Amino acid sequence: MKTKDFYFDLPETLIAQVPLENRSASRLMVLDRETGELHHKIFKDIQDYLKPGDCLVLNNTKVIPARLFGTKDTGAVVEFLLLKRLSERRWETLVKPGKKAKIGTVFTFGEGQLTCEVVAMGDEGSRIIEFTYEGIFEAILDELGNMPLPPYITAKLDDPKRYNTVYAKYDGSAAAPTAGLHFTEELMSALQAQGIQIAYVTLHVGLGTFRPVKVDDVLNHKMHSEYYMLDAENAEIINRTKANGGRVISVGTTSTRTIETIANEHGKLIEASGWTEIFIYPGYEFKVIDGLITNFHLPESTLIMLVSALSSKEKVLEAYEIAVKEQYRFFSFGDAMLIL
Repeated sequence: MKTKDFYFDLPETLIAQVPLENRSASRLMVLDRETGELHHKIFKDIQDYLKPGDCLVLNNTKVIPARLFGTKDTGAVVEFLLLKRLSERRWETLVKPGKKAKIGTVFTFGEGQLTCEVVAMGDEGSRIIEFTYEGIFEAILDELGNMPLPPYITAKLDDPKRYNTVYAKYDGSAAAPTAGLHFTEELMSALQAQGIQIAYVTLHVGLGTFRPVKVDDVLNHKMHSEYYMLDAENAEIINRTKANGGRVISVGTTSTRTIETIANEHGKLIEASGWTEIFIYPGYEFKVIDGLITNFHLPESTLIMLVSALSSKEKVLEAYEIAVKEQYRFFSFGDAMLIL
């Protein structure tokens, strides 16, 4: 299976630069994963495709202001993107320009509230840094940090809250679980009143969301590890849904990867936490998931490979070709797809 098999031509004009004023007003493409039949709807119409007893699985991670600008004693400014917390004060980071961040180099942030030292090299050019500060790190980060928008979004985000879901709870992500950005509190209340169950998982989205597949053979790609959590209460909601004949529909590829990581061979979930490197591509047999809500993804990305695993590469690429023709908006602030 070749990476190039997942290529499609995407005009740059279709990359959404800003979110819609109303989260649930985005367009929704509905794909029948067996037949390939398509319907064109608005996201709030998702209520028409869900049944009482179904369960939506949401990733309640929260994006932190993970982009920081540090200054060397020479006056040089370097950009840090916090990717993964390794301990209380140590982080794996992406640094730009990396040549200015050699081991032993010290950087100052703001007026000195925060400093860091580069202590080691990480994977694929990342750096391990150790912070020094007094007080509460999260409060300092809120003051000094910026929202880490993906590199394909060049417009300024007026309201940083729009790069988090309305149900975001646990700090730790370097990127948003973007399928969840379409939900409003009103829509979630309406779904629950309709008899739809809601279950939450946590997966802190890391660098893998930004990095392309760089190998020709898909099987040679290695995913970056990301931290996940699932408590007993939410595991039971999902287990009960399956036992009662309801459908489990994950909201986003991150929710999918989390529950497929935790589930045993019989599709049962238990309370769990840890690090996942699961890579889902065509040929994967899903243990829990019956459907998926997701955004439109980058060509040749691990995300479009996961989507293709739930339906087929041919049906998904055909749907994407139609999405381009119909001028759907792509990526983080773009439109959505429901696969059932």
